[in-house]
Formats: sequence, structure tokens, C-alpha cells
Amino acid sequence: MLACRLEQLAKHLDAKLHGDGDLTITGLASMKSAVSGQITFLADKKLKDNLSNCEASAVVMTEECLEYWQGAALIVTNPYLAYAKLAQFLDTTPVPAKDIAPSAVIDETAQLGSNVSIGANAVIESGVKLGDNCIIGAGCFVGKNTTIGAGTKLWANVSVYHNCVIGDNCLVQSGTVIGADGFGYANDKGVWIKIPQLGRVVIGNNVEIGASTTIDRGALDDTIIGNGVIIDNQCQIAHNDIIGDHTAIAGGVIMAGSLTVGRHCLIGGASVINGHMEICDQVTVTGMGMVMRPITKPGVYSSGIPLQENKVWRKTASLVLHIDEMNKRLKSLEKKLLNSST
Repeated sequence: MLACRLEQLAKHLDAKLHGDGDLTITGLASMKSAVSGQITFLADKKLKDNLSNCEASAVVMTEECLEYWQGAALIVTNPYLAYAKLAQFLDTTPVPAKDIAPSAVIDETAQLGSNVSIGANAVIESGVKLGDNCIIGAGCFVGKNTTIGAGTKLWANVSVYHNCVIGDNCLVQSGTVIGADGFGYANDKGVWIKIPQLGRVVIGNNVEIGASTTIDRGALDDTIIGNGVIIDNQCQIAHNDIIGDHTAIAGGVIMAGSLTVGRHCLIGGASVINGHMEICDQVTVTGMGMVMRPITKPGVYSSGIPLQENKVWRKTASLVLHIDEMNKRLKSLEKKLLNSST
């Protein structure tokens, strides 16, 4: 991590500087672990008591929290957003590859833009187009006629099947598979007959995809991931799904096929979503949600029973199993009360 002056960081964040702008900042850390020379942030006023034991040289905070801190500070309206920008500015993550490794296998028909890097043992098949400043990590596979846009990075061992399209400035983490066959079969008297998946995966610009996530190609039409979508680790996006711009999908989510999810949605971790339906824009599904029907109204949706002691849960489960019987008894009582009142 390169050292820089606090005043430089203030200019980068467009922040108001409080204290010595010549302080040397060598790193970014949490309030609990920060030491002299590092900068930290206070995103929630409720955590202000942590400042009393904080050893950081400077803190990013709002104006209203300044009274709780005696040292140098950068004053912003959104400390968490400022933290994200600081992390980018001070990032020391190495690039997935540099230059073109001698062991990379690149078909002679592939078109490489300027300043492309391809790691060791990567395979670039015929008809592939890689945009300027594209980085393909070690051991990646890029299938025939796939296009990957400028500035996009694939970490090690990513597989992108044939005819896929990935936009500009995307980031794909290791182990992800893009464009594998969707789960398409016809049943012939108990025997499963495979349906070749003839569509593509089309991914927009500025998309980030976590490690070991799978995005299946469409059966006939394309599977589409919109601009600015972020997908966490170990998610399953099935064939012909359409994910709207700037939607966020947390880890372990499973989406069945032919599902349309709107823009600016938030899908909580380990949620399961049925296929062949639509979720409108600006919907939040909380963690472990089970979505079985379309959602047509923006808002926050939840399902499932929170964790209970086993004895309590067994009683709850027993009641659920008898809910139909209880409903019938309740309706019978309501009918008797109604008749007696008339």
C-alpha cells in the first residue's frame, strides 16, 4: 500500500479536512484494529464509543460525530460510501494476470485489444474478442466466439462457454462458470431426453460476479444480466433468467429458469425463487426467502420461521401440520356464532 498525505485523501473524497493535512496515511483498518498511520471510518453514530480506544491517525465521519473525536478527520455526508472509495484508492489487490503467459493457448483467429493480459495455461478459443485492457487469469477457459469487453477481469479458473457476451469493466471471481447448459430435458416414458441449450449468456457493463457462481445459457432466448448487477458467491442463475440493472444478489441464492427480476432489487442470501414469473423493480427479499409467486408491488418481503429451540420448533411444526383442521373448526364456530346472532 502506497503512503499518501491525509490532504490527498480529502481531495480524493471531496471531504472537509479537519486537522493536520500532512499526516502520512499508510493503510485502512477498522476502528478496533487501526494503529497509528492508518485511517478508519465511523459509519454509524451508535458506534461512537469505539472512538475512545481508537488508535487511528484519522477517522472518516460526519460533522455531527466530530465532537466525539479529538484527532484528525475527514468530514463527509456518507462515511460508508467514503470507505468504499478509500478502499479502492488504497487497494493492493494484485491483477489476475500481467502480460501474456507463454503457456497460454490462444487461437490465431482470436482478436485481442490493446494491453490485454492472459495468465498461465488459459485457453482462448477461435473467434473470441477481448477488449482493451482485458485481463484473463490463469487457467481460464474462454469458448468459441465469446466477446469480453474492455477493462473486464476474470480471476483464475473461470470458464466462459461459447457465444457468450460480457460487457465492459466487469469482475468475475474464481471458479465461476458462465454459459453452461441450462437444466432442460423432455420426458419420454420415464427416460430423460436432453434439450440442447441454444441461447447465450449476455452480461452488461460494470457487473461483478462472485466465486463459484453459475449462470446458465438460455434454452432458445438468452439469459441476461443487466448493467451494474452484483452477484455474490455460489449463486445459481438458471436458463433464460433476466436480472435487471443494479440488482444485488447475496450468497447462495437459487433462481429457477425463465425468471425476470426487476431493477434495483435486493435478494437476501440463501433465498430460493421459483421460475416462469416476474419480480418487479425495487423489491427486497430478506435472507432465506422462498418466493413462489410473482411480486408486483415494490417493498420488503420475508418468509420462513426464525430459529427456535428444538422443543419449541417441534410444537410449531405440529401446529402447522394441523392448520387446515384448525381452520375448518374456526369456520364452523364462526358459522354457528353467525346463526345464533340472527
